[in-house]
Amino acid sequence: MPQSPVTTVANAFAELLWPTGCVGCDYPESLLCERCRDQLPWICQRWACPSCGAPFGWLTCTECRREWEVRATVCAMGFEGVPARMVTALKDHHELRLAPIMAAALATALDEASAWSALDGRSRFDPGCLDAIVFVPATAQAYRRRGFDHMELVSRALVAELGLPLADVLVRPHALDQRGLTREERAANIAYSIRCLEDVSDLRVLLVDDVVTTGASMREATRVLLSRGAKEVTACALCRVW
Repeated sequence: MPQSPVTTVANAFAELLWPTGCVGCDYPESLLCERCRDQLPWICQRWACPSCGAPFGWLTCTECRREWEVRATVCAMGFEGVPARMVTALKDHHELRLAPIMAAALATALDEASAWSALDGRSRFDPGCLDAIVFVPATAQAYRRRGFDHMELVSRALVAELGLPLADVLVRPHALDQRGLTREERAANIAYSIRCLEDVSDLRVLLVDDVVTTGASMREATRVLLSRGAKEVTACALCRVW
């Protein structure tokens, strides 16, 4: 859909006041310059843990011990450098134009992961075996502060990449922001804080988040979806902390 004249003028004025710069190095005119794209810390899906997405956990993973409720987890990059700045810029600096870039990165990692098997022997990602995309929601506090849910924006862009419908069914009204919490505090904070507003019986869903640290949010969202009837949950995230 073409932009209205008012939107075009507003965007041009905003560009004049706040020129676009690379999120990684501030190089002008591009949100992510070619040099920073070439240096992104991609996770090799061949060697990643099929359960939690941690790099180098293919044979033995100390991060999850193969106990996660998801069918498989695919994480695109390590949480460092440019990817970390991308997440912060989208969430805290309202650089909403990063959402489709992050969605494209997720789609790239999922495509690579499709060549490798999950613990059940099937492909870690097969869009033909999925019914919908679901995102881990921001807390109510974060939504009020930002005025948007960043993972909803990324997921809507991912819908266009993968051709799957979006199921906006999860809410998180009570939990606090997970940043700054220890592993034990994260688990306690997220426990029973996510709710599923609709019946998702027999749906096979792709659950999307920005960063997997301990996996508390991803696992809680998965448990809720399964308790509401989801047939299986495959997870993906832009970044993995390990």
